[in-house]
Amino acid sequence: MNWSSQAIRDAARQGDYGRVVSLARRDASVSQSQLGDACGISQSAVSRLEGRGTASYDMTILARAATHLHIPPRLVGLADHTAAHVAENGPHDVHRRNFLAGTAATIAAPALPARHPEPTDTGQAATLRVATTAFRRLDGTTPSRQLSEPVLAHLRLTQAITSAAAVEQRARLAAVGSEAASLAGWLAWDMNDIGSARTWYGAAIKAARTSGDRLLLAYQLGSLAGFEADAGNAPQGLALVRKAHRQLGDAAPAIATAWLATVEALAHAAAGDRPAAETALDQAARSTDAVQDEQAPPWPWVFTFTHTKVAAARLTCGARLGLPEWVAASQDAAAAALTSSHEKQRALLMLDLAAAQLATGRLDGAFALAGRALETGARYRSGRIIERARGLRRSYTSTTPPRAVREFDDRLHGIYL
Repeated sequence: MNWSSQAIRDAARQGDYGRVVSLARRDASVSQSQLGDACGISQSAVSRLEGRGTASYDMTILARAATHLHIPPRLVGLADHTAAHVAENGPHDVHRRNFLAGTAATIAAPALPARHPEPTDTGQAATLRVATTAFRRLDGTTPSRQLSEPVLAHLRLTQAITSAAAVEQRARLAAVGSEAASLAGWLAWDMNDIGSARTWYGAAIKAARTSGDRLLLAYQLGSLAGFEADAGNAPQGLALVRKAHRQLGDAAPAIATAWLATVEALAHAAAGDRPAAETALDQAARSTDAVQDEQAPPWPWVFTFTHTKVAAARLTCGARLGLPEWVAASQDAAAAALTSSHEKQRALLMLDLAAAQLATGRLDGAFALAGRALETGARYRSGRIIERARGLRRSYTSTTPPRAVREFDDRLHGIYL
C-alpha cells in the first residue's frame, strides 16, 4: 500500500479514518469479515467503522484494524506510542495514561469486584482489608504465580488473628478472611490448580457463614458456582446457585440477581441446556434494567454491572453450547468486555469467540484471536488461559492443518508453565 497516495492523505487529513481503513483493507485483499474476525468484531461492525466518516471512533477497534492492516498510526489519528497499547489494552487505559498519569487504576475481574464503599472497619479488620484490596488490584497486572504466596501468607495471618480475637470481633474479621480466601481461590483458578481453588472457595464460604453476613455468603456461593460451571460441573454449579438465591431472599438487590443469573446461565450452558440458559440470560437482562434505578447496592455487590456483561455471558454460553449465532449476535454488544483493561479476562473471552469462529470454519480468524489470547496467557503465566487454548486446539483436527494453525501450534508447544 502506498501510504503517501492522494486518497490516503486526503482521508487522513479530513479525519475520515474509516476511509483509510477501507482503502488499506481493499488494497490488502482482505474482506470485511476477515478483518472483523481478526479484530474480534462482526462484519457489520467493520462496515460501520468504515462508514463513520469524520465522526468519533472507538479507539480500540480502530487501533486493532490499523495494526492488522499495518496502517501507520498517524494516518488514523493515533500517536505511534499509543497505538499498539490501545490495541491490546483498550481506550480507558490509554485515557488514564494520557490524562491521569501517575494515578493508580483499580483493576478488578468480575469474580473479584471493586468494592467501594466497603463495611466500616476499625483496627485490625481495617488494616487486613486494605491489604486484601491491594493484592486484588495487583491481580490485573501481576501473574497469579507471583501473587499466590503473599496472598496465602496474608490469609494465614488473617485466620490466626481471627482465632485469637475476642468473640465480638470475630464476625467482622471472618468477613475479611472470607474476602482473602476468595482471592486465593481466584488466583489458584487462574493457575489451573483446580483442587486448591475449590479448597479456598470453600474456606471463603465457611468464613462468610461465620461472619453472619447473608449477602457475603450469597456472593461466595455464587463465586464457587461460577467456578464449578466453568469446570463443567453443572449440577454442583446449579445447586450452589440455588443456595445463593436462598441467602438473598425475596428482597435481593437487582445487581445481585443480575450477576447470579449470568452464573446460572453459564451452569445451564455447561449442562447443554439451551432453553434454561436463555431463560437465565433473559432474567439477567431484566434485572440489569433495574440496576440503574437502584440506589447504591450493598457490599459486596458494589461494582459496575451493565448489559455489556450480560452480552459477554451470552457470548460465553453460545461458545459452550456450540451456538455460533449467539456469539455473532452478542459480540458487538460485548465489545467493551473484549477491550477490558483486565487482560486475563479479555483473553478468556477471546477464546470463546475463537471457538465460535472455529465452529463456522473461519480458521484464520479463530486462530488469530486464539494466538492473541495465548500471548496473554504466556505473559501472565495463566494456566487457565493456556489450558483453554489447548482445548480449542484439540477441537480441530486435520492431517494438513493450514498455516494459521501451524503457527499457533509453534507458539503453543513452546509454552511451559
